[in-house]
Amino acid sequence: MKISELIGETTEYDKKETLEVRRPKSWLKSVSAFANGMGGALVFGVNDNEDLLGITNSKEVSEKISEIIKTKIDPIPQIIMEIHEEDGKEFVIIRVPTGIETPYYYIADGNRIAYVRVGNQSIPAGNQDLKQLVLRGSN
Repeated sequence: MKISELIGETTEYDKKETLEVRRPKSWLKSVSAFANGMGGALVFGVNDNEDLLGITNSKEVSEKISEIIKTKIDPIPQIIMEIHEEDGKEFVIIRVPTGIETPYYYIADGNRIAYVRVGNQSIPAGNQDLKQLVLRGSN
C-alpha cells in the first residue's frame, strides 16, 4: 500500500501533518467520527497540500496517540495503528473500524461531543444522529 492511495481527505480518510498534543481535538474528532460511522484511517505525516513529509520519532508519536485516545475518547474505540515507511520516511496510520458501542464521545473541558463524518469533515452529531448512534450502540 502506498500513502498516496490513502490521501485526499475523503469520507474515510483524514491527514495530519504532525501530532498536535496540545490541540488533540483537531484529530480526535476524526477518530470519534470514524468509530461512529463507517470507519476510516488517519494518516500522520501528510500536509494539506498532500506532500508526504513523514514523522520523526514515529514510535514515540504512536505511543502518545494511544495514550491520548485512551484519555479523551469514551468508550475507547478499537484502533489499529501502524508505522508505515515509504520513500525513506515514516508515517503513522491509525485505522478506526466501525464501532459497536456507539456513540463514541470526545471528552474535554467538561464536554462530551460525539462526531460524525460528513464528506471530508468531522462535525458534531446532531440530535437525530445522536439518537441513531445510541440505538445502534444498544442493539
